[in-house]
Amino acid sequence: MSFKRLDPEDFVVSSDSITSTLWSTGAPVLTEFYTSSVQEASSAGNYYLSVYQTSSTLDTAAVQFDIVYCDVLGSGSSWYNSIVPENSPTKTMYGQYRSLILEDENASFVFGTGNNVITSSNFWVLNIERARYKESLFPGSLNLVLSGSGARKITLTDNSAVTTVNTFIGATRVFQLVSGSNGTPITTDNGYVAGSGSYGLVFPDLGVIMLNPYAISQSLHVEATRSNDADTGLNNTRLFGAIQRGDSFQLNSQETITSDYIFVRARNSEFNYSENPTFISGSTGEVIYDDFINNPQTYLTTVGFYNDSNELLAVAKMSRPLIKDFTKEALIRVKLDF
Repeated sequence: MSFKRLDPEDFVVSSDSITSTLWSTGAPVLTEFYTSSVQEASSAGNYYLSVYQTSSTLDTAAVQFDIVYCDVLGSGSSWYNSIVPENSPTKTMYGQYRSLILEDENASFVFGTGNNVITSSNFWVLNIERARYKESLFPGSLNLVLSGSGARKITLTDNSAVTTVNTFIGATRVFQLVSGSNGTPITTDNGYVAGSGSYGLVFPDLGVIMLNPYAISQSLHVEATRSNDADTGLNNTRLFGAIQRGDSFQLNSQETITSDYIFVRARNSEFNYSENPTFISGSTGEVIYDDFINNPQTYLTTVGFYNDSNELLAVAKMSRPLIKDFTKEALIRVKLDF
């Protein structure tokens, strides 16, 4: 074993953005949508509705996203206690997303920009399963088809293709959800709904797609019930029906892979001798074979990285032993991904 201190020029850092399909089916478009009656009937069903890619009872079923209805007044679901008005699962979920995104318990969500905005006290959320989207949703890959009554259909996307400067709500990057495809809105009113703002907001770094009920209702006649005695979870089921009838939800994930490239150089005069005890006489301490004095040969098989405290941090194994002597130099490139 031999040691050599690495120089600063031996390190190179590289970052690559990797885009891949998001759904567990491996396809870019999800066309089948199923729910679990067990989850829907459980206490969790009061807050969200999980959507799966298959109805199989085997282990192949996996949550793709959750549907959540949020209402600042607690409408659209039964109250926890009839003597405590407006306190319900929908209000709890509204507070959760307000704290997560707005970071202000007195703030409200606003859909749209310019002169066409609406401050909404309720909304739907599509919360993409964390394991699906990795680091973030890939802007421009969103194409969600919703279908309402009378065969009405709309395709929704983010407006990333026409956004020159990133917009943030607090510290969270956001795009408007508009009518269009592949990140480009239709030309009519920038893909907004007259008097109702955009169709929602897309937060790619959170895996959250927020839908504006006023715009959805105006385009599809899919209404969000705001009665305080409504069946809990009814609004989640209504949006699920619109997604299921639409038969198409396209979305990709994106992640940045940071790689450290470390170049380990073995010059001709280095690493030619072995510390293997079988090369040395135990009684005299002399090298047993004369060839190992004037013409030594070793085989490089492993590179270990140590810190200044002599602690082993990482190990790189070569695919095959690499012969080394005074007539050969070796350059080993080690790649660390994280």
